[in-house]
Amino acid sequence: MDRLFTRIASTIASLAGRPATFIVCFLIVAVWAITGPIFRWSDTWQLVINTGTTIVTFLMVFLIQNTQNRDAAAMQAKLDELIRAVGDARGQFIGIEHLTDEQIEAIRAKLEAEVDEATGKDSTADESIERLLDRY
Repeated sequence: MDRLFTRIASTIASLAGRPATFIVCFLIVAVWAITGPIFRWSDTWQLVINTGTTIVTFLMVFLIQNTQNRDAAAMQAKLDELIRAVGDARGQFIGIEHLTDEQIEAIRAKLEAEVDEATGKDSTADESIERLLDRY
C-alpha cells in the first residue's frame, strides 16, 4: 500500500507542478466564469466551483505533505551519510532531527558559543554569516 500511495502521490505532485496543469485549471475557471450569466449567477453555479476547489485543495494538502516528508527524510539520510563519511565530522549529529525543538535550540546555542570562543567575538546571526563567508 505504501509503494502504491508513494507512486500515486509522486505522479500527481509532478503533474500538478506543470504549466499545462495550470493552463487546464485556468481554463476550467474561465469556463465557469463565462457560464455565470447562463446560470444567472445561481447558488448552484457558485457551489460547483467552491466544492471542486475545496476538494482539490483538501487532497493536494496531503499529497504535498507526503512529498515534502519524503524529500526531507531523503535529505536527512544524505546528510547523515555525509557526516558519517567525513572523518572529522561529529557523528553525534546524526539523527538530531528527531530531537525536540528545545534540544535542537540548545545544540545551536552550544555551536554558536563554540564559534564565539574560536573567534573571540559575540556572535549575532549577521556576524556569524559574515565570518563564515569570509572563510570561503
